[in-house]
Amino acid sequence: MKHERGLFELYDDDPERAEQILFGSRRDFLKFTTATAAVFGAPMIFARNLPPGLIPISLAEAGTLTLTTIPGKEPMIVLNDRPLNAEPLAHQLDDAVTPATRMFVRNNGIVPSPSDADAWRLTITGEAAAREVTFSIEDLKRQFDHHTYQLQLECGGNGRAEFRPPASGNQWRLGAIACPRWTGVRLKDVLDKVGTEPIARYVGYEAADLHLSGDPTKQAISRGVPMAKALEDETLIAWAMNDEPIPALHGGPLRLVAGGWPGSVCGKWLTRLLIRDRVHDGAKMGGKSYRVPCEPVAAGSEVADSAMCIIESMPVKSLITFPRSGITHNSSQPMALRGHAWAGDLAVQAIAVSIDFGQTWQPAQLQPPANRLAWQRWHALVTFPGSGYFEVWARATDSAGRSQPMVLPGWNPRGYLNNACHRLAVQVL
Repeated sequence: MKHERGLFELYDDDPERAEQILFGSRRDFLKFTTATAAVFGAPMIFARNLPPGLIPISLAEAGTLTLTTIPGKEPMIVLNDRPLNAEPLAHQLDDAVTPATRMFVRNNGIVPSPSDADAWRLTITGEAAAREVTFSIEDLKRQFDHHTYQLQLECGGNGRAEFRPPASGNQWRLGAIACPRWTGVRLKDVLDKVGTEPIARYVGYEAADLHLSGDPTKQAISRGVPMAKALEDETLIAWAMNDEPIPALHGGPLRLVAGGWPGSVCGKWLTRLLIRDRVHDGAKMGGKSYRVPCEPVAAGSEVADSAMCIIESMPVKSLITFPRSGITHNSSQPMALRGHAWAGDLAVQAIAVSIDFGQTWQPAQLQPPANRLAWQRWHALVTFPGSGYFEVWARATDSAGRSQPMVLPGWNPRGYLNNACHRLAVQVL
């Protein structure tokens, strides 16, 4: 029986051969350009700049995309229903402050039943706690100053779908990022009141979500952060999102928020905080969970658990939220672009856009963040030299001078930390 290979399989096997099958040889540039016109319905004006082996975004995005309505959400891509994981499309994230209706959903276990906030309790304990203390939400509100910050939350696997060979896990595209406003109390203020021993090294969380097996003795996820991150001003025990009680799907009535690190450290349905004298060893802290190789590895390699390092600050990244990919545009008019950029614990220093596959870049206007660890809004205008198929790329640079890679960063077994340039396809008429 003849085996028909799909586009991604062709590119996985031999990207340059796949390109030759689609477009012909680059050595005959005229024929190559003609071939691109046959594929895209218009010539690829900057075809000679297309990085070898890179699948044009219009082909990578081809196919029917099914959007599903989840209660309280706009239609989203549902990646899994047990546990529920879903993401919006890039253009749905155009708001400066992410509304709950457009915020991605990431679960590791079964969402607990809605609980009465008045009855909720949070216990602070652990080997390095000076004492054990239990707070109600009302206790937290009454005993500590309230703080509100806009904070970025991004799943460590955001962009996993682009890795080749494929990495295990939910195949997130680009929508597992959000930046709502969170209100609560500083974790450091609570820890100061409880008291910590000099041996305190880490703060781990435990939560009310149920393990997928249904076994109440198992935890779905229990991660945490080093003391330095726990003691930052912006690390909150939060009860409100966008000035409303946190929706149950996003961890209400009480959750941890530590912006700039993978969202998995921001425990939802928070019931216990453990002040540890060691790196927290809860569920999904070990093995390959939320870890990447300490040193670069070849794609598809087997990597020992002992050679994996915990992900901390997320890398610099950006998103084009307007317009949406696949639009047509009149060549006689400049095209407005806008989006967001963020850089984990750092700030974004600059952002630039390209219409010629990264051969040239023009700076975009970058706004300051609402506060530390919030994403930054950017705007740009681009003019196309004529009609044809174009790709618009966005590339951010952080305050340490690190820029996004134009193509995929180093492969890792779980497909974490993909911060390649966001691309969108434009048909210019």
